[in-house]
Amino acid sequence: MYLVWKLSRTKRIANLRMNNGNEGDYAIIVTAFQQTTMLPAVVKSLLALNYNKYTVYIVADDCKLTEDLLFNDERVVLLAPPTVLASNTASHFYAIDHFIREHDRLTIVDSDNLVDFEYLNKLNVWFSQGFQAVQGIRMAKNMDSTIASLDAARDIYYHFYDGKLLFNLNSSATLSGSGMAFTTQLYRECLGSLNVKGAGFDKVLQAEILKRNLRIAFSDEAIVYDEKTSQSTQLVNQRARWINTWFKYFKFGFAILSKGIKNGSVNQLLFGLVLLRPPLFIFILLSGLFMFINLFVSAVAVVIWFIAFVLFVIGFLIALKHSNADERIYQSLKSIPTFIFLQLKSLLKSKNANRTSIATTHYHNRTNEDLKS
Repeated sequence: MYLVWKLSRTKRIANLRMNNGNEGDYAIIVTAFQQTTMLPAVVKSLLALNYNKYTVYIVADDCKLTEDLLFNDERVVLLAPPTVLASNTASHFYAIDHFIREHDRLTIVDSDNLVDFEYLNKLNVWFSQGFQAVQGIRMAKNMDSTIASLDAARDIYYHFYDGKLLFNLNSSATLSGSGMAFTTQLYRECLGSLNVKGAGFDKVLQAEILKRNLRIAFSDEAIVYDEKTSQSTQLVNQRARWINTWFKYFKFGFAILSKGIKNGSVNQLLFGLVLLRPPLFIFILLSGLFMFINLFVSAVAVVIWFIAFVLFVIGFLIALKHSNADERIYQSLKSIPTFIFLQLKSLLKSKNANRTSIATTHYHNRTNEDLKS
């Protein structure tokens, strides 16, 4: 992917960054489940956006409403569902059902996120080109631990290959759960008739979009600052849900791949292949296992596997270099074995992950001013 991208870089649509496109009317949906400590910071960030036509909808699901959630701004609508929803899509559609006016676009932001003040303008660039779905880039707002730095490194890898490169090769960026935007009509069409429980609504959503052979644009200028996992327990619980989600939904890759072959669609073909790739730690461990087995089978195969490992490491470093990764990320790489071990623990817990935990516990409460400093 990287080599093909390098050879075809001159064909990319570089002129899209020259204007911000037509201004749409956005619904910004922020979902919170049981935890509200970070909501004031994300709302402050959203109200500072350099944009006019938007309304923030906060869905406080199973939350205790305190005085700090009384926002004295007509652009903020606080919604408290009468019954526990415990579902991302249910919260999104609860917000949609309570729109104060018809918004032609919606964007989803997590309760632990902060946004760049040009976030909506940068999304407009791609909507004005006819795209109905856009994935922004999620940058780390905290790297105060080795785990957080490694979590940020993983995000950089996926954003580079599964976002930037995949999109520039005429396919679609994968969705990341937040920092993504859609036409309201497309979101309704894709998920309105589906009952998606637990984690992974973004996996179902991207599959529905690709089944329609639509492309998901990627914007590395529509920036959302995302809370990285900083503690081992937090990481294990979060990854258990994510691993459970991959096993549950990776089958979509076969359906999209077959559609790509049938339709002759590069968009569906490449995206289907990417969906079939397992999480990185499983990918690495299985490769190591196969290389070990080949010690007793074929010396040539061992050399091939070793070269493949070297190329993978180079590919990872290329992603970090292109993304101007923080020095703390490079320093954290020596702890990758520990990071993989923690994810193995997650794998053991993944079967029942969505039953025991449906939201990540957050420990930091930062503002845009903190990021600037």
